[in-house]
Amino acid sequence: MRKKLVLVFGIFFSLLFLTISPAHALEIKHNNLYVVKAGDSLPAIANKYSISIEELKVTNGLQSDVLIAGQKLRVPIIYEVGAGDTLLDISTAFHASVETIKAVNGLTSEQLYLGQILKVTPKKMTMQGQHILMSKEEFKEWLFNTQVNREIRLIQQHHTWIPSYKHFNGSNHFQMLMGMENHHKKTMGWKNIAQNITTFPDGKVAVSRPLNIIPEGTIGPKANSVGIAIEHVGNFDKGHDVMTKEQQETIVYINALLCIKFGLTPSIDSITYHHWWHMKTKERVLDATASYNVKSCPGTGFFGGNTTASAKTYFYPLISDEIEEILESMQ
Repeated sequence: MRKKLVLVFGIFFSLLFLTISPAHALEIKHNNLYVVKAGDSLPAIANKYSISIEELKVTNGLQSDVLIAGQKLRVPIIYEVGAGDTLLDISTAFHASVETIKAVNGLTSEQLYLGQILKVTPKKMTMQGQHILMSKEEFKEWLFNTQVNREIRLIQQHHTWIPSYKHFNGSNHFQMLMGMENHHKKTMGWKNIAQNITTFPDGKVAVSRPLNIIPEGTIGPKANSVGIAIEHVGNFDKGHDVMTKEQQETIVYINALLCIKFGLTPSIDSITYHHWWHMKTKERVLDATASYNVKSCPGTGFFGGNTTASAKTYFYPLISDEIEEILESMQ
């Protein structure tokens, strides 16, 4: 039995048939992805797929109306049910949810029949303003669909110090992000929240400052100009917060993903600690400076310590191993 995928064009449904063998039909991961072309706009794409601009933005975690050629957007599709298909299979293959598919198509059960036509709408992401809150797996999908039009050569590791674990209650991710954004703008005088990415004790990850905008912060312009800044919520100086397993796994995972995305190999030249940068001169000094000229960030207890030796021994090998596992899973 052959299966057909139909893309939505405007208010009418135009059928685009893809012949897919039944064994592999739902293993195709990206057949409801629209690849942005030069000259595309959100209104035009939204109109083409009968979706609102806001829904298109929330579905894809878009922080502005600006599109970059090559980025990928999840869009609604019309799917013809094939032999053996289940709602779970379809929702997994097309980044949707069983509940949404049932609601959109007026289904009262999960029973499907051969040839049934379903509209499949991708899941919406969790957003407030510019802040996108994701699981580490959702971050992978979002990152690889995103186009970054500036050079990235350095991934910065920071800890928040304050807020720390005692300020996190398991559900106040956005409140913490807004608090940091307000502090950075009103107290520090920066234009936006300083960091691009934030990790939380429960393993969630947020993107706030768009990756196409260089980070701000006291690490200095040399580190920021080609950098992505990651703030890890917690005080990871020894004697304070003990990092959860969930946050550890997320930190290693997203650093591995960023290395893959930007072609980096874990080293002191690609993954840097704030501690290695002089507070006054903003030059990289690594371990060769008096303590009062540097911050302890990302913490004296961060993956074995905040020295270059600690990074080489305890942090970089974990990221390298994770890179291999991710690449193997993507083959």
